[in-house]
Amino acid sequence: MSALKELYNTAVLPKLKQELGCDNVHACPKLEKVVVHVGFGKHAKDGEYVKNVKKTLRNITGQEPVDAPAKKSISNFKVREGNIIGAKVTLRGKLMYDFVERMINVTLPRVPDFRGLKVKNVDADGNLNFGFKDQIAFPESSPEDIHNPHGVQVTVKTTAENHKDGFMLLDTLGFPFSKNE
Repeated sequence: MSALKELYNTAVLPKLKQELGCDNVHACPKLEKVVVHVGFGKHAKDGEYVKNVKKTLRNITGQEPVDAPAKKSISNFKVREGNIIGAKVTLRGKLMYDFVERMINVTLPRVPDFRGLKVKNVDADGNLNFGFKDQIAFPESSPEDIHNPHGVQVTVKTTAENHKDGFMLLDTLGFPFSKNE
């Protein structure tokens, strides 16, 4: 069992149960999944760029990325519905907890001038969305392999039903939120 999962079971769950007034441990919010996504942008037709992005996602998450097709056509961006516009990896279970633990303890502190995640990054449904300007913050990506730097978007989906519950869960788990917001 990962250290973060153990922390959730031993410290976070009892605190959430008490503060949120949950009758049952299953009613308390928990992490559901983590989606790591990279959009190709103007490089969507560049095969080498796409290959490098998928390699980076594979190294960062430990899973094979899948293609992310466009949901609708946007003529200004020359995108048609069904075009492959990115790659993503969905993490659940042990891999999710391992990834989140590495992100909190290793990746986020490596970001230059990091002052904490913004509280407003937690949406009304209690999910956290944030991004990295380039993949160099991840220790799994070496500077020699970075030919074309690209951003990485991370979405942490929780079972919380509102902003307050989601923020309380994420804050108690150790996500570094900015205190001066």
